[in-house]
Amino acid sequence: MTQSLLERLSPTNRVLKRAQYEAFAFSLYDGDVLVRNESHLQPGDHEYRVTIVDGIPESCECPADKRFEGPCKHRTAIAIRPTILDVATQMQMVADGGVTTEKAPIDPEDDTELQECDCQYLNDDFPCWECVKTGRRELPE
Repeated sequence: MTQSLLERLSPTNRVLKRAQYEAFAFSLYDGDVLVRNESHLQPGDHEYRVTIVDGIPESCECPADKRFEGPCKHRTAIAIRPTILDVATQMQMVADGGVTTEKAPIDPEDDTELQECDCQYLNDDFPCWECVKTGRRELPE
């Protein structure tokens, strides 16, 4: 049986929860991902580059990733958001001259894919930030 990416990274519960509820913004950067923590007063001071290797958020420029065992919250935040990871991986393939396949466009009449979100990859029924922000789900008490 193959391990999921989250099982492979094995973040601590504290890191996983912070990766779920903090307000991260993601930008693509040369096949890697810039992760900005919008929860801070000065978000620009909390932006770090996460290096993606073979579809895995392998390293981060943040101090915590270098200091502690296991992945930081920035790497974990990408791991629990497969769409971001997929886009970064596809960007790397295109930059390397690889071949990508186009996904079928989403039919506006079929909202099943629109209902999916990052919550489905999280444990403990804890909602992702996007669901909390848009009012689809509430934080547990």
